Amino acid sequence: MDKELKMMESIKKDSIRFEANDDLDGLIEAIGDRQFILLGESSHGTSEFYKTRMELSKRLIAEKGFSIIAVEGDWPSCFSVNEYIKGYKGESVFESLNDFNRWPTWMWANEEVVSLIEWLKTYNTTMNKNIGFYGIDVYSLWESMEALIKTLETNNSGDIEKAKKAFSCFEPFYRKPENYGISAVFYGEHCLDEVTDLLTNLRKNRYQYEKGQEESLNIQVNALVTQNAEKYYKAMVRGGPDDWNIRDHHMVNAIEEIVAFYGNNTKVIIWEHNTHIGDARATDMVEEGLVNVGQILREKYGNDNVFAVGFGTHRGTVIAAKSWGEEMEEMIVPVALDGSWEDLMHRAGAFNKYLLFHPGNESIFREKIGHRAIGVVYNAEYEHLGNYVPSIMSKRYDAFFYFDKTTALSPLKMQVLHV
Repeated sequence: MDKELKMMESIKKDSIRFEANDDLDGLIEAIGDRQFILLGESSHGTSEFYKTRMELSKRLIAEKGFSIIAVEGDWPSCFSVNEYIKGYKGESVFESLNDFNRWPTWMWANEEVVSLIEWLKTYNTTMNKNIGFYGIDVYSLWESMEALIKTLETNNSGDIEKAKKAFSCFEPFYRKPENYGISAVFYGEHCLDEVTDLLTNLRKNRYQYEKGQEESLNIQVNALVTQNAEKYYKAMVRGGPDDWNIRDHHMVNAIEEIVAFYGNNTKVIIWEHNTHIGDARATDMVEEGLVNVGQILREKYGNDNVFAVGFGTHRGTVIAAKSWGEEMEEMIVPVALDGSWEDLMHRAGAFNKYLLFHPGNESIFREKIGHRAIGVVYNAEYEHLGNYVPSIMSKRYDAFFYFDKTTALSPLKMQVLHV
């Protein structure tokens, strides 16, 4: 039988129709007792992906004892949300989102995330829980340094002078990471020594900061961001796979800092793009020397402790921009390319569903197939040239959510201060 027909037959046989939250029972059961649940998305601007991840996260928190949602966002801005849902700081959900002023703001400043934050706030209050919300990305070099200095000043820390010295080293670059990268790579004018000195001291003195409301965690991760962002922006100028790999290793490091703070058996839900959570070894990323969060976590903690869920759509609308830093807009997502994964899911039944990969069907989905990926920058007319990632689906994910037609998420109006 033709390989496409085999896959379609297996999809028809094994997929579970998804129409209501009760339909998630099969997925919840398949997740079992795993510690790391990775929830993907094939775009950063699709409402159904955010809403479904939220409903799944609610059940994992309430029924499976998960304590953390870690997202593909900046640590300082997400920490403001974390403080709000735990009652540390902030009067309203919208106040907690004020710090989401880095482009693309719509990724986390949107109505769908507002609903998640309100649920987390209520859950923590009524259930006397301490569920956390954290950003694990690497981009917030200047914001993390400012947050670090503010926290150290509040604690009258002896480390404040080293933090200010490191910050002053970056000041001449006017918050333009490309300027720092060029200066560091081509002219040898870098801040590595200052950052290393600061991080070494903070690690040595970390127990001085245990008294506050997660101050020690806030200090350690902001310092980690500073160290890895410095490496990232240098690697970005050099080119090659290093900048991507530094970023994804950083995200795993940040997750591990959070787990160490909460306790080693802490269960974590991770929200990121499919390109981060789906095992890179099952795609053409491996040929470019790229790794990602899904691969790293599986290698470190074992397949039996990690569960990755991909998300995709056949057609619809999405929030994205035509180029980096430009205004967001609602765009049309055309029907999936013939022979792509999304096309097969559609032909196997034009309705929302999810598919669990297991030993009984794993071999059927071992063939590489194009799988759509939409970033914050998107040009639908050219997507056939680079938006389909060759993937072995049963190796890349443990499960896959398919939506036949999706809609753009609902962004909040935010002032963009940083790109």
